[in-house]
Amino acid sequence: MRAVDIIAKKRQGDALTSDEINFLIRGYTAGEIPDYQMAAWLMAVVFRGMNKTETADLTMAMAHSGDVLDLSSAGPVVADKHSTGGVGDKTTLVVAPLVASAGLPVGKMSGRGLGFSGGTLDKLESIPGFKVTLSPEQFLEQLKAVGVVVASQTGDLAPADGKLYALRDVTATVESIPLIASSVMSKKIASGANVIVLDVKVGSGAFMKTEEDAVTLANTMVEIGHSVGRKVSAVISSMEQPLGNAVGNALEVREAVDTLKRQGPADFLNLCLTVGAQMLLLAGMCGDAAEGKSILLTKLISGAALAKFREWIDAQGGDQRVVDRPELLPKASIVEPLLATQNGYVAAIDAQALGLAAVALGGGRAKKGDPIDPAVGIVLKAKVGDRVQAGSPLLVIHANDPVRLAEAKELLLPAVRYAGVAPARPKLIHQII
Repeated sequence: MRAVDIIAKKRQGDALTSDEINFLIRGYTAGEIPDYQMAAWLMAVVFRGMNKTETADLTMAMAHSGDVLDLSSAGPVVADKHSTGGVGDKTTLVVAPLVASAGLPVGKMSGRGLGFSGGTLDKLESIPGFKVTLSPEQFLEQLKAVGVVVASQTGDLAPADGKLYALRDVTATVESIPLIASSVMSKKIASGANVIVLDVKVGSGAFMKTEEDAVTLANTMVEIGHSVGRKVSAVISSMEQPLGNAVGNALEVREAVDTLKRQGPADFLNLCLTVGAQMLLLAGMCGDAAEGKSILLTKLISGAALAKFREWIDAQGGDQRVVDRPELLPKASIVEPLLATQNGYVAAIDAQALGLAAVALGGGRAKKGDPIDPAVGIVLKAKVGDRVQAGSPLLVIHANDPVRLAEAKELLLPAVRYAGVAPARPKLIHQII
């Protein structure tokens, strides 16, 4: 079997066998197949696509390219969630302790932000002392002891995906639904959870710009999970405007804590309850989504979810005093409002523009490995459908550099559109698959 023959076969649009896909993934992981051949194969996949069987085979080949965690000692059911990325998406910070407080263990391997899509690990590391690097043994022990753990992916977990992701990033082969789906699901399967809920974002601030593409991606990932015995569902949620009000690492931690105290934005809480209820439903802990939301609301109101958040942060070395003393989180030296330019209603907020402004402030990365400033970001004072007066604060910019502040303003000023009449408030949850 030769890589060049497999490349040619896919270039012609033919379906690959399981053996051919396994040969490619094993050879590339071992360094026997060079980058230039794998890049050619990836480009062939982008243009020719993969069928369901090929996509499932690719997923499993990558999942088994390294260690596969066994989490069964933590309980008969362990849940995980994944977001395809968005602006202001701090959902894991609330969903993980909320679901764990209801008795369902949550074990998640997470990632860092790239571009305008923020990473959960970056948000958690804005908490002083928080450690994201855990060994598989530490991951499992914390899952059993606390019921919630979020850590960085180890090098031995789906290493083929790590190599392929880096190659796709520099060869313009990111935009392929089979490649995206297999990348996400290989990590989820290798991480060991048997219940997986996917939050697939759609809109200007998401990778999937249309609902059709978001649904296709969601269906593909759900089918992959089902094919290997996992219980999977996908929530299609809007990213036309930022989720909640805060964009930026420490600012999003504050908003997550506020939400656990029942003082957070309604749209953010709604998504957290929706995703969490799906996790309980798949785990057999409720009869329907409405009951799942009711269970989670009870844990929120009682303070059990906030207590679990404290326990989780403390277990990973973080300073859980930030719950009561948010001033312990990193703070920006410049806090400046951006004022509304006219009377009327907010008709649209370009989520991608706000994400790019956060990157300009230093809160995101242009490429992997770039340092980030955890203190900077943006806090919205109005969302789509809200009435504003000229001269009133539209948003507040948190910055540490006047030059970066000016650059962010240039991006933010055209990001908000106004209307003379109240527009319909955008639908947050599009559908559940």
